[in-house]
Amino acid sequence: MAAMDWLNYHHLLYFWTVVREGGVVAAGRKLRLSQPTVTGQVRALEQALGEKLFERAGRKLVLTEVGRYVYRYADEIFTLGNELQNGLKGLPTARPRKLLVGVSEVMPKLIAHRLLEPAMRMSEEVQLICTEDRTEKLLSDLSQHALDLVLSDSPVPPASGIRAYNHLLGECGTTLFATARLAASLRRGFPKSLDGAPFLLLAEVAPSRRSLMQWLESQGVRPRVRGEFQDSALMKAFGQAGEGVFPGPSVIEAEIRSQYDVEVVGRVDAVREHFYALTVERRLRHPAAVAISDAARTHLFRQA
Repeated sequence: MAAMDWLNYHHLLYFWTVVREGGVVAAGRKLRLSQPTVTGQVRALEQALGEKLFERAGRKLVLTEVGRYVYRYADEIFTLGNELQNGLKGLPTARPRKLLVGVSEVMPKLIAHRLLEPAMRMSEEVQLICTEDRTEKLLSDLSQHALDLVLSDSPVPPASGIRAYNHLLGECGTTLFATARLAASLRRGFPKSLDGAPFLLLAEVAPSRRSLMQWLESQGVRPRVRGEFQDSALMKAFGQAGEGVFPGPSVIEAEIRSQYDVEVVGRVDAVREHFYALTVERRLRHPAAVAISDAARTHLFRQA
């Protein structure tokens, strides 16, 4: 952004109101100003910043990348202003710090919960806002500062073109689960017993899927794949119903057994699962992100 000596907060307020109200006309009604006046004030802010904040998408105005960045600060500024007024009136002012997290759709939900849980136990209250989507979409949001971090089971793809940093939270082996009856029939002679056994797998995009298939091949085992799933929770639900053997991270073995009422068929330490926090910062700075990383390394994955 172009250097400037001061920021006109009236211009920033009009911009913030346009975004919150969904357009210039609605913002004008809210501010009791004419549409040309609001438009002129937003353009004055763009000139002061030296950046475009909106762009046209058909008949609508949408925020540019810089616009999204500026809006996040404007929202903080005017939220604090409201708190100041409430505080002077003797009203409560406590406002939790937000943590905007993107969770990759192939990330096991039990792992995501265990990783994020320390943020909810901090002495400072944290409001957790989670978004689940494809890793590529989450990385795009991260690059536009719409997220603080992304939880993923793989590092940033080199060809993504997005400048982000990988923070390894931990790794663990893989456990294979099935209903008690199916597990009992396959446990003896493991892993050769898996040849021809019904199997449930994650979609091919999951790194753990590729590693598991390579391990099975190295053992001379060819299971009968009965289902492939984008969502790990759905895969476990089918496994709970007895449709086949399914894999899961060994670090949450106890939780999977308890929640889905299944038993261990066998453990494969050679098939490693890795979990990352992806950020645009070389070092984690958000206090909740630091708490997540510290807890993962010192407790969750300590013996994995």
